[in-house]
Amino acid sequence: MVSVCPPDGNRIQYPFYLPPALHDCVLPSSEQTKLDQNTLRIANACLLPVCSLHGAAVTTVEGIGSLRTKLHPVQERIASAHGTQCGFCTPGFVMSMYTLLRNSSTPSLHQLHTAFDGNLCRCTGYRPILQGFKCFTKNSYDPTQEPIFPPFLKVSWRKLHNQFLQFVGPRVTWYRPTSLAELLEIKRKNPNCKIVVGNTEIGKTSSTYSIIFYLLPYTSRFPQFFFFKHQHFTLINISLHITDAALFSEETTRVFTAFVEMLRWFAGNQIRNVASLGGNIMTASPISDLNPLLLACGAVLQLVSQDGTLRTRKMDPSFFVSYRQTGVLPTEILLSVLIPFSKKARSNEYFFGYKQSTRKEDDIAIVNAGMRVELDTLGTVKDLALAFGGMAATTVMATKTMKQLIGCTWSDDLLRRACELLTSDLPLPPDSPGGVVEYRRTLTLSFFFKFYTAVLQRLHQEGVMTKVAVSCADASATKPLEREPLEAVQWFEAGSDAQWPEDALRLPVVHQSAYKHATGEAVYVDDMAPRRGELYLALVLSTKARAKLESVNPEEALGIPGVVDFVTHKDVPGEKFFGKDPTLPQVVGEGLDEVFASTEVLHQGQVIGAVVAETQVQAQRAAQAVKVKYIELEPVITIQDAIQKNSFFPFHPTICRGDVEVALSAAAHTLEGEMRVGAQEHFYLETQVTRACPGEDGELEVFCSTQALTQLQTSIGAVLKLPLSKITCRAKRLGGGFGGKETRPNALALPVAVAAMKLGRPVRCSLSRDEDMMMTGTRHPLLGRYKVGFTSKGILQALDVEYFLNAGASVDLSYDVLGRVVLDTDAAYLIPNLRVKGHVCKTNLPSNTAFRGFGHPQMLAVVETVVSQVAAYLNLPAEQVRLLNMYKKGDITHYNQRLEECNLRRCWDDVVQQSDYQQRRREVEQFNKENRWKKRGIAVTPVKFAPGTNSSFFYQVASRVLQVPISKIRVDETSTATVPNAFASNASVSSDLYAAAVMDACNKLVEQLRPVKTQMPKVTWEELIKAAHQAKISLSATGHFVSNSDLDYDILTNTGRPYSYFTFGAACSVVEIDCLTGDHQVLSTDIVMDVGKSLSPAIDIGQIEGAFVQGYGLLMLEQYMVQPNGTLLTRGPGTYKIPSAGNIPQRFNVTLLRESGNPRALYSSKGVGEPPLLLAMSVLMAVRHAITAARMDAGLSPLFPLDTPATPARIRMACADHFTRMIETTKTENNIKPWFVDL
Repeated sequence: MVSVCPPDGNRIQYPFYLPPALHDCVLPSSEQTKLDQNTLRIANACLLPVCSLHGAAVTTVEGIGSLRTKLHPVQERIASAHGTQCGFCTPGFVMSMYTLLRNSSTPSLHQLHTAFDGNLCRCTGYRPILQGFKCFTKNSYDPTQEPIFPPFLKVSWRKLHNQFLQFVGPRVTWYRPTSLAELLEIKRKNPNCKIVVGNTEIGKTSSTYSIIFYLLPYTSRFPQFFFFKHQHFTLINISLHITDAALFSEETTRVFTAFVEMLRWFAGNQIRNVASLGGNIMTASPISDLNPLLLACGAVLQLVSQDGTLRTRKMDPSFFVSYRQTGVLPTEILLSVLIPFSKKARSNEYFFGYKQSTRKEDDIAIVNAGMRVELDTLGTVKDLALAFGGMAATTVMATKTMKQLIGCTWSDDLLRRACELLTSDLPLPPDSPGGVVEYRRTLTLSFFFKFYTAVLQRLHQEGVMTKVAVSCADASATKPLEREPLEAVQWFEAGSDAQWPEDALRLPVVHQSAYKHATGEAVYVDDMAPRRGELYLALVLSTKARAKLESVNPEEALGIPGVVDFVTHKDVPGEKFFGKDPTLPQVVGEGLDEVFASTEVLHQGQVIGAVVAETQVQAQRAAQAVKVKYIELEPVITIQDAIQKNSFFPFHPTICRGDVEVALSAAAHTLEGEMRVGAQEHFYLETQVTRACPGEDGELEVFCSTQALTQLQTSIGAVLKLPLSKITCRAKRLGGGFGGKETRPNALALPVAVAAMKLGRPVRCSLSRDEDMMMTGTRHPLLGRYKVGFTSKGILQALDVEYFLNAGASVDLSYDVLGRVVLDTDAAYLIPNLRVKGHVCKTNLPSNTAFRGFGHPQMLAVVETVVSQVAAYLNLPAEQVRLLNMYKKGDITHYNQRLEECNLRRCWDDVVQQSDYQQRRREVEQFNKENRWKKRGIAVTPVKFAPGTNSSFFYQVASRVLQVPISKIRVDETSTATVPNAFASNASVSSDLYAAAVMDACNKLVEQLRPVKTQMPKVTWEELIKAAHQAKISLSATGHFVSNSDLDYDILTNTGRPYSYFTFGAACSVVEIDCLTGDHQVLSTDIVMDVGKSLSPAIDIGQIEGAFVQGYGLLMLEQYMVQPNGTLLTRGPGTYKIPSAGNIPQRFNVTLLRESGNPRALYSSKGVGEPPLLLAMSVLMAVRHAITAARMDAGLSPLFPLDTPATPARIRMACADHFTRMIETTKTENNIKPWFVDL
């Protein structure tokens, strides 16, 4: 069901009483394309204006099955396979799989693994989703029971497709012409109109940047030819969707082979299904995937002017005239593209395409290229075309290089000359948009070397140049990193201490909300039906990192129809700041966040005011109209800036054991260095959202996606000057949190609450992705400086570490995070002399906050790098050094806690055995001997971490204590009205606190029911409850539990016990890297995790896999980019890349340590929510091992820096070779600033 909206609504709008099928923005639509034939395609809902769906049938997740009717097999499978956790992304995966099955009843494994390239999940780690759906590749799916294509649309398809449509909105007019003549007439009357085919560019631009295009002719359904073969070329209609273009057959020879290969990595299915070839050309993006290929092959465009005159225009070096501008005249329309066939094989014409991006699947290019060469029978260059994207403001051709190499023989001399010419032909200034200048320039040489080697291989195979052979080692340059189908096994102990037949504790049961997630029936905050008179709020955010507010003028915004009010700091009746901490200096606002900025802004994205309107669109439009004038001040952005300007918050903890100075002086060897760990965006799929509903007598009910309801309630009470008894905060479920919804929801919830109380009407606000990323902060960036002393055998004798944490503009939880960093610096190693210092940097960034792992991942990256550098220095296997220094039972940490129950070495030994580490290491070494340009690495890393887990097994605990089936247990929403003064759901203590409190409440109920149970021992549960009610026995109980009462640690004096117990684990990972591009893939990961006696194996394994993949993102992929002036560049999935299904290990095995326990926790369990994130360190260390192998081939030192995330740029430049040496290091002049900075 969809509602009709004006064209500027620009996307499908769902009534609030119908939960959207597309929390993950995915839905299929089908349309009749020929008589008795319809096509089902999946696309992103944000790219599908309702106007574009005339004549199509749209299917939502509710339409294929529900709990009220019948589950679809896809819905049932993803739930029963434990493929859902927070559930926000689940409908998107369901609909992607549904579409795949409707189009292929028995898909191949390859089809299965590529079907989800456009889907993202932040919780599960993808393994249970892929493995759960694997059954559909073996058993043919029966589509006969599916909803049929609507008969009306089927009968009327010709009429519907031939209708000229016009939709007129207050600001936008949308046309759907059905012929070229109609389109030309529209263009004649409106020469500046934007022509839409797939809406991938305009849809993204209008939704992200609030830009409105006034006239939008839609041409996707032109009844013209789409694809036509000629003797010498293929003619393609510009409306041909990218998915259809990928169907080119092999007979079109080498040109189209390159196109087909490139299209594999062109966005995801949801984009390819609507994107068009013509749109790709005309948007003229400098990083277009297809334009370099089109330039290299000499494609010819057919253009038609407003008067109907036809002309052709070859795509040559002059076609792209400037940024986003082509040689097509404003009065012309691109009609079709002629792509020439490559010449017959005997003419020795070769054509290849290359692309490098941060993430291989569904990502934009950093640099891409199209390369074509024609050789004569002697191997002499007759013609050469080299086109590159990402090397200028337009797609460019290396014209000087092309000209100079004509007449040269295809040999090593040509390679050397080509590289020299390319370095001068493709310059990049140090402040080039996109940054990583040296890397991009190096990629041009790497691509050409790949091209040169591939052509040389072909020439040798075809007998043209038999005397010039490619060595086996160099041949690795042309081998792609191919993704293999997933293999995965999970081992755990089945429950053996069952108290009764239906006891579900320790069994892998499906969690309660899984089927609601799969059917779209799970209700999140923004799915709630609006109350009568409910208003919508949009925030006015600072665009400056640091500035005085000269004026804020809402006059224009208040004049927009539907706008009700503009709310500022003047409307706050109580406290103006939030985030109080008793450890902070007693200075008003110092280290705190301001509800609304009053006189000064301290970071981009800070809330200045809020517009309240009748609709969301009106509020957002009005917020853009508020005029803010600033007096800019110099910001502090990076840790280095803070050090130079002495910008710190007053917290500098230090812990010291032994005499570090003496030990370092006496050590046989010492090393010094530093390492940076970058920020990580939480990227919960449900953005921050709040509804505030005023009630009678000054009461306020708040629905918020938060992990800390009591803290939110307290903050609202202080800001509104209301007693807490009048404020009720509720949270039914969260679409992901990971720590980002502990304190930061206040930044949104407080303005919403202020507006609701001021106006006396319900108010809601759901942030867009870019707003969320601008406002809410990240995992803390960290700089670690170290000096380590060690013996010749690799025994660590002393370590001196100093940490600098980038806190952002306020303290938030930074003191606690730094405390954990300092406290946990021993990692898994006994270091007899250890000194740790820490500092909290005050910068002009959004306040950084809690994130899964709470500082431990940043610390561990530094410590494991130290261990790896020690091993490299001594030419020892890193695993040998790790094992030599590893903790064992009875050891005492630097904070004076004895390791009473230490399974660290058991986890290590098990993972070494289960991964067959020794054999794999031999295979890695043999591979590295045989391949120069591909290298493999292997690493085993251990983890020691204080508690962590998940709360989804509460109903299993209640089921055991009450001895009733879990089907009779329901976990209700969290609310301050029912659970007052609750601890935040953070630091992974849910099992220790909440499950224990559940057990306490259930035990009380058992005691209350015991008299009736004794008299009626064989009655059903319902009969027991009825009898107890008649006996006037209370049928409710409140559980209370105080955990860790003996924990009294003081970090300033290093006294007391900080932790109740530890969770241990170990992982072994094998990776392969492309030394020429920096690309990599994880071949295998084996994990052994000590979780005590698992309360719910399915949940524990899901937490392990999800945390591991999230840690992989932190260490290997997710680059958070900020410009020197504080502007955030990575504001959404288009620029910030979290792991996709293609990033997970190809072999992914998880084992829960056998015969373990924990006397200090509920049912001998252990926390497991956070520690597995640290096991991704095995991937980073394996990559370091692979880079070392490449450097050894080049005769370079095995000691090198590798900051995180270890992006392709960092990996490639660490694999230094003669190509990198040809690129001069870019020296940034004082007045030239880089595109982005290391925070």
